[in-house]
Amino acid sequence: MTLATPYPAQLDLRSTHHVARWRPLVQWLLAVPQLLIAYALSLLRSVLTFIAFFTVLFTRRIPRPLFDAIAMTFRYEWRVASYVLFLREDYPPFDFQSASGDDGVDPNTLVTFTYPERMSRWQPLVKWLLAVPHYLVLFVLSMAAMIAVIAGFFAVLITGEYPPGLRAFVVGVYRYNLRVQAYVGLLTDSYPPFSLHAG
Repeated sequence: MTLATPYPAQLDLRSTHHVARWRPLVQWLLAVPQLLIAYALSLLRSVLTFIAFFTVLFTRRIPRPLFDAIAMTFRYEWRVASYVLFLREDYPPFDFQSASGDDGVDPNTLVTFTYPERMSRWQPLVKWLLAVPHYLVLFVLSMAAMIAVIAGFFAVLITGEYPPGLRAFVVGVYRYNLRVQAYVGLLTDSYPPFSLHAG
């Protein structure tokens, strides 16, 4: 499915398919500090989203600094996840710049959000319900992505290359998940497409 206009939440991976064969054995361990930070940022995101709920409900806007901070947490999370899942080789940077657009600090990943000037006042009350079909699809896709990651693990160990099709699928599932989270998390009123593709 090709979208006529780009979805307001974009995610991509730009690194090469080559990953050193030993990396899958230790990369998760090297990422422990990053995982702890990503977890703390996810807690912060929950608090900021709670605040955003009321700002949208009463003012139909999400303050730009709040929006940018939430965007930063998603960006950091993707950088860490792409490393932990050995989709890339380079260690992700410790970068906390609040911006809706990708700051370019990590050339291997891209996460960007389009800031909405006005939002629907009533949608925050029902977005979680409207997203139920997406949650069901994501559950199935997540199971398939886990199998793809396991297959990728052995492929990297044996060949030193992450199979392009498997990697594209894992990135697509993460992209889909980000779009649903952006919708439910009040970063956009645009209903997410049932698609794994960029656009």
